[in-house]
Amino acid sequence: MQATTVDDQIDTSGLGEIQAGAGRIDASEKSMINGRSDVNQLLPLKYTWAWEKYLNGCNNHWMPTEVSMQGDIATWRAPVNSPQGLTEDEVRMLKRNLGFFATAESLVANNIVLAIYRNITNPECRQYLLRQAFEEAIHTHTFQYICTSLGLDEGELFNMYREVPSITEKDAWALQYTQNLENNEFQTGTPERDQAFLRDLIAFYVIFEGMWFYTGFAQILALGRRNKMVGIAEQYQYILRDESIHMNFGIDCINQIKIENPHLWTEEFQEEVRGMLKNACELEVAYGRETMPRGILGLNADLCEQYMHFITNRRAEQIGLTPLFEEVDNPFPWMSEIIDLPKEKNFFETRVTEYQTGGALTWD
Repeated sequence: MQATTVDDQIDTSGLGEIQAGAGRIDASEKSMINGRSDVNQLLPLKYTWAWEKYLNGCNNHWMPTEVSMQGDIATWRAPVNSPQGLTEDEVRMLKRNLGFFATAESLVANNIVLAIYRNITNPECRQYLLRQAFEEAIHTHTFQYICTSLGLDEGELFNMYREVPSITEKDAWALQYTQNLENNEFQTGTPERDQAFLRDLIAFYVIFEGMWFYTGFAQILALGRRNKMVGIAEQYQYILRDESIHMNFGIDCINQIKIENPHLWTEEFQEEVRGMLKNACELEVAYGRETMPRGILGLNADLCEQYMHFITNRRAEQIGLTPLFEEVDNPFPWMSEIIDLPKEKNFFETRVTEYQTGGALTWD
């Protein structure tokens, strides 16, 4: 049996090659997909936008258990339709909202860990993906924390994707773009496979995180604006800030892949993506109508449809497509205000939320 020496080339199955005397890696050699450079070598940086988003994610660190649920528990236990409690419509909306998010976050996390990370071939983006995967775990933890705090029926909440038609249809649509999770042999490297990977990125970053979460955010944050379920609303505020960075990271990845691989962004593929956005918008509008058959909290299904048209146009423009709908105003400008608020002051004024850096921590 021949011994392996340091001079032997080591093939790490898509993770780059290590060869003695091969020379130093230059930043220009890095690429988003199908990279030939060593993915273990973070410096020198090429994609500084990815590193900056990693740092922003670390600065936004939070844990759901830091948020008090005492007021929410009291509101939830109060008789339905009483002055101290929620209305019947608000109860329906809240349950279905939590039911969608509980499974959606797991879908996104699985896609990051099992598909996206394997096929992104630069360490800056992989560094951010590790942070995002942790944040998705925090989000799943959040829904578990809410569920146990309120004493909700866990089986009902975590099975709504099987029982509520609009949630079923959204998750079924998403599963079309997770087939590569189950195919360990999938790798980019041909125009067809590269395009398939780009399609999956659009499905999860532009649509799942960039469109489908926003009706749910508006619903829960509208509760908080009325001083109802402020603990849940505070947690959703933090999730919204995380998801905003996730979405922008994904859009940057998509646009960078387009720059490096212009042959993938054909007119035919652009029309396919426009069809995806239109279909996804219709599914989200149906979800809004099923979760809010009557108006609540200053929201109604028609306003949410207008909001989704506004959001869909924004997402299309962010990836270089023309808007799908005629110019429409944002009916919920307060959503943007919540995203932009500094994290030191919580929107619902429950408490000041600030985190210590490692250098400021005590280890007594």
